[in-house]
Amino acid sequence: MRQDAAFFDDREPVLVYIAKRLKEALKLEDAFTKAGIDYAVEADLYTGGIIFRSQRTGAFFYVAEESAEAARNIMRENGYKTLA
Repeated sequence: MRQDAAFFDDREPVLVYIAKRLKEALKLEDAFTKAGIDYAVEADLYTGGIIFRSQRTGAFFYVAEESAEAARNIMRENGYKTLA
């Protein structure tokens, strides 16, 4: 379930994915919601491009540390590559 930043006040959130496209982010949100994973999404900048590097905006997905492995498993099942 999608949570706001206050949900993680007492614990350190773990970055599990950076979605580069809206469609990709919405699909991951749906997968996490169906699996009952609590997550937060925040728009932030990342550096992209191989030849012409530039700053781009992506959807950064965070989960609680105790949910990180379950979130990564859901991502793998849905064809996403995990960050760690």
